[in-house]
Amino acid sequence: MNYSLPPDLRHETVRVNGISMHYVTAGSGPLLLLLHGFPDFWYSWRHQLAPLAKQFTVVAPDQRGYNETEKPGWGYSVDVLVADVVELIAALGHERALLVGHDWGGAVAWATAIARPQRVERLAVLNIPHPANFVEQLRRSPRQLLRSAYMGFFVLPTLPELALSANNYAVVERALRRDLGAAISDEEIAAYKAAISTPGALTAGLNWYRAAASRGARGIFADAQTVCTRPTLLLWGDRDAYLGPELFRGNERFAPDLTTLHVPGAGHWVHQWAPELVTRELLAFFSGGATSGPDRLQ
Repeated sequence: MNYSLPPDLRHETVRVNGISMHYVTAGSGPLLLLLHGFPDFWYSWRHQLAPLAKQFTVVAPDQRGYNETEKPGWGYSVDVLVADVVELIAALGHERALLVGHDWGGAVAWATAIARPQRVERLAVLNIPHPANFVEQLRRSPRQLLRSAYMGFFVLPTLPELALSANNYAVVERALRRDLGAAISDEEIAAYKAAISTPGALTAGLNWYRAAASRGARGIFADAQTVCTRPTLLLWGDRDAYLGPELFRGNERFAPDLTTLHVPGAGHWVHQWAPELVTRELLAFFSGGATSGPDRLQ
């Protein structure tokens, strides 16, 4: 699928929360942060960068441990990852930001809006439920527990690194091709492999799972309240192989100002599967206009 990066795209680094963080940035206006998941890096947002940069200062970091960002042996619990985001906002010269997150980036975005609402103007999350809803469904739904079984494997020592890196990261390639099909090219697959094969990056990405497991399900909230008070948009590809449709429902209990929209036929990487739709909805939501929601999976 064709895309064009902004002509003014810049690669920068900044010191935040004890690490050197790499990010790309373009545009001007209110700050809009794009937080990627696993096994992604800033490139996950390649389709959104140019159109969003026409209205916002768009910043897409490599989160802690990924790609060109520093890979320390500490700091992968969600409270530290939230501090990374808060310090990044301040380091960029802003009081608050519009926040977008997918997958693990969505979990950090939720947690930032919950723990530090004064730093978040509006929140958009892609194919990631409110963390409390996820915890509940893991306990209630055997199907979701089965879908999430890979997380139990990821917390093991050494074996996940061996399995994921085998045959030139064949598992990573297979997951992307299964989810995105013709929407991802060989060139884009190669970019993913190059990023995840950066020395230390695979272990650092897996350490997010290991830190979450060591803290326990409720540990992700630290001292924060559970309810997200910020205006929130939840976009959901309804063919997610990892997160079932039951996780699309019930989030309004934890986010009273919630707009929901499901994207039929899209998989877990909804922003790459349906980039024009997702970009349009983000622009509408962050500009204060009407989105296509609310909508519900049936």
